[in-house]
Amino acid sequence: MAPLVQLSLPIFEELRRQAAQAPVLYHDDTSMRILDLRRPGSASAAQIDPKRKGAFTTGIVSSIGQHAVVLFMTGWRHAGENLGQVLQHRAEQLPAPIQMCDALSRNTCGEFDAVLAHCLSHGRREFVPLATSFPEQTRFVLEQLREVYQVDAQTKQLGLSGSQKLLHHQAHSQPVMEKLHGWMSQQLEQKQAEPNSGLGQAIGYMLKHWEPLTLFLRQAGAPLDNNVCERALKMAILHRKNSLSYKTLNGAQAGDAFMSLIHSCRLNRINPFDYLLAIAQHPEQVNAQPQAWLPWNYPKPTTDSS
Repeated sequence: MAPLVQLSLPIFEELRRQAAQAPVLYHDDTSMRILDLRRPGSASAAQIDPKRKGAFTTGIVSSIGQHAVVLFMTGWRHAGENLGQVLQHRAEQLPAPIQMCDALSRNTCGEFDAVLAHCLSHGRREFVPLATSFPEQTRFVLEQLREVYQVDAQTKQLGLSGSQKLLHHQAHSQPVMEKLHGWMSQQLEQKQAEPNSGLGQAIGYMLKHWEPLTLFLRQAGAPLDNNVCERALKMAILHRKNSLSYKTLNGAQAGDAFMSLIHSCRLNRINPFDYLLAIAQHPEQVNAQPQAWLPWNYPKPTTDSS
C-alpha cells in the first residue's frame, strides 16, 4: 500500500486545477512556523529571498458548480503570490475571476488578472471597537451595514441567481451604501471627525477602498465579504497551536495536502476519515486517475443490507 501522503499529493494538484476555474476565489493568509526556515544554512532557508520575513499559510476557497474547494499553501510566499500560482492553471478562454480578500497589499502582489473585491466585514470591524468612544457614529454605520447584510440574507433565502442578486442589491442595498458614503464624506469634509482619530481612520479606510468594497453592487456573483475563507483558515490556526510548527517545507506540503482534502470533505458533507481510508485502499486507481478521486467523485463505500 502506497503511503497516504504520496496519494494525497496528486489529488491536491487536481483540486488546485479545479479551483483555478472558479468564478470567485476567496483568499487570505495567516502566520505559520517552519523550523528549517529559521535555521541559517539549511536547505530550505537557502531557497528564500533574504528580505522575506516569516512563513505563512494561505487559504483559498472557491466553488465549482455545487462543490466547494479549499486549498492550503504554506511557505514564504504571500496570499497574492499563491493565488497567482493557482491561476496559472486557469483556462485561457475563461474571463477574469473575482478575487475576494482584505485590503492588505500582500493579497494583490501576485501576477494575475482578476476583478478585485474587498471584504465588507473588514470595513465593519474598523468601527466595532469605537462603540464606547463614538457611540452615535458607530451605531449609525453598523445599522446601515446591517441593512445590507439583511438584504444579502434575503437573496439566499429566495435562492436568487447571481444576476438576480445583483438587481436585488442594486434596488435595496445601493441606496443604503450611497447614504453611508455621503455621511462618511461629510464627517471628514466638515471636520466632524478628526482624520487621525479612531473614527476618522475607520472612515478613511472605507472611503479609500470604496470601489472594491462595493463590487457586489456592480458585478453579478461578487460576494460581500471574505468570511468563508477566514473560517477555513481557523483549521490552519488550530494546527499551528496544536503542533507548534512544521519541521520542513516538505512536511508543510504534506500538511497542506491533508488539510485541503479534509476541509474540502467537510464543506461537501463527506466523512474525511472514510474518504482518506478509501484512497489509501486504492493506490493504483488514485495514481491513474486522481480526478476521479476528488472528495465528491470517489466511490462511496456501500453497506451490506443482507
